[in-house]
Amino acid sequence: MDFSTQLAAAILQNQSLLSVGLDPNPELLPEQFQTSSLIQNLGSWLEAVIEQTADWVCVYKPTLGFYTALGAPGLALLQQVLAMIPPQIPVILDAKHGDLNSSTQMANALFEQWQVDAVTLNAYAGQDQVAPFLVYPGKLAFVLCCTSNPSAVALQQSGQQSGQQSGQQSGQQSGQLSGAEPLYLQMVRAAQTWGTPEQVGLELGTASPELLRQVRSLAPERLILVRSIWQEQVNLSELLAAGLDANGEGLLIPVPQDWLSQADLPASVQALRDQVNQIRVLHQSQPVTPQPSLAGATCDLWSSNLCTLDPHPHLDLILQLYDVGCILFGEFVQASGATFPYYIDLRKIISNPQLFHQVLTAYAEILIGLEFDRIAGIPYGSLPTATGLSLRLNRPMIFPRKEVKAHGTRRLIEGNFQPGETVVVVDDLLISGNSAIEGAEKLKSAGLAVKDIVVLLDHEQGVKDRLRQAGFNAHTVLTLSEVIDTLYQAGRMNEAQYQAFMHEASV
Repeated sequence: MDFSTQLAAAILQNQSLLSVGLDPNPELLPEQFQTSSLIQNLGSWLEAVIEQTADWVCVYKPTLGFYTALGAPGLALLQQVLAMIPPQIPVILDAKHGDLNSSTQMANALFEQWQVDAVTLNAYAGQDQVAPFLVYPGKLAFVLCCTSNPSAVALQQSGQQSGQQSGQQSGQQSGQLSGAEPLYLQMVRAAQTWGTPEQVGLELGTASPELLRQVRSLAPERLILVRSIWQEQVNLSELLAAGLDANGEGLLIPVPQDWLSQADLPASVQALRDQVNQIRVLHQSQPVTPQPSLAGATCDLWSSNLCTLDPHPHLDLILQLYDVGCILFGEFVQASGATFPYYIDLRKIISNPQLFHQVLTAYAEILIGLEFDRIAGIPYGSLPTATGLSLRLNRPMIFPRKEVKAHGTRRLIEGNFQPGETVVVVDDLLISGNSAIEGAEKLKSAGLAVKDIVVLLDHEQGVKDRLRQAGFNAHTVLTLSEVIDTLYQAGRMNEAQYQAFMHEASV
């Protein structure tokens, strides 16, 4: 069972949004458990904590640092504690892993050997840091966005307002840090482009309702793991109202760590759960006030309100791509240096569940007619799509690295596979075909067979013929000319924009 499904079931069964940190902190060890060796004492204590809280919480969160501080016996204790946790309650390993060199090995250890369900990451190295954790279907990575320690304020809440205008004028890509707002909000924006809500969550250390409200506004669909909320005079009602999603969920709330040493732990946790649930009920009963600042970022259902006599099979998909800002018209400088009268940014798709569902369906309609053993996404834009298709079609996923590191295992391909297997490549755009061909050749060099490449949007210009000459069958959901013709007929682009495109196409 994947993490999101298991968490939803645990929330429903225990009617709880509470998380418990299973940390073997010797300073908090109750006196009644100080009977033998330290490791045995800590194990007995944490086992008692699990027994006393299993009916009132939805997730457990061991902190890796406390276990590694105890050396090899501590890591053995971690495995014992993981085995104590009831199988119906998911586990987040609070690793705060931030080393790029060992990410692949760490992901394998956490998800394959220790069988945890989710992990926390310190992703200062960007998507390269997170990507190895996203190839495991059903697992989730919480990206640390902000902490509550006072000295972090100067870094995490700094921002340069001057960067905002230049970022907009340059057609800045989604997820690129601009310096136009506090760093923690930029981390939220970037993390949403790295994976789907089932892959990537957010971690926030804050007792500020306003900060939490800002993050929820930017990421209405993301699961948020909060910590450091138990400060003096904290208003739990305001904090939850700011962080809960529209369904009264989407927020994991920590049980105060010092409670684990108290004799009345079960009663305290149950009382906190009931208090949270009362606030959730009030939150869900409040009418939702539309906020103009969230236009294009909410999960409201979309409708085209358009009727045509000869509709394109993917009419709604094309119109929604335009309406959410994936297709822009103007003068945009491309990576090649050329200036086009349009710009395509498909990374916004994953932040709109309705649109993302349509995109996955369109890909799946092609994939079900192909023969393959595994799905390979091309870093980094198509990794969320490949993962979504892996889950939907129940086929394992791998991906070729964009660059091979000069450290660690120097693996060219991330994920598990056997030479001789057939892999279908999934990419987002066909412009020159270079990225798709390069990725496919990397897969072939590892002994895998690649016959088919499937993309969402083909810029045409003979790129499919180039792929065919390279030995690959290219399959596309849409072509650029289909998109432009449909938008023009639907009145989404004016005559000048249409003529500018036609001129560019004829050059």
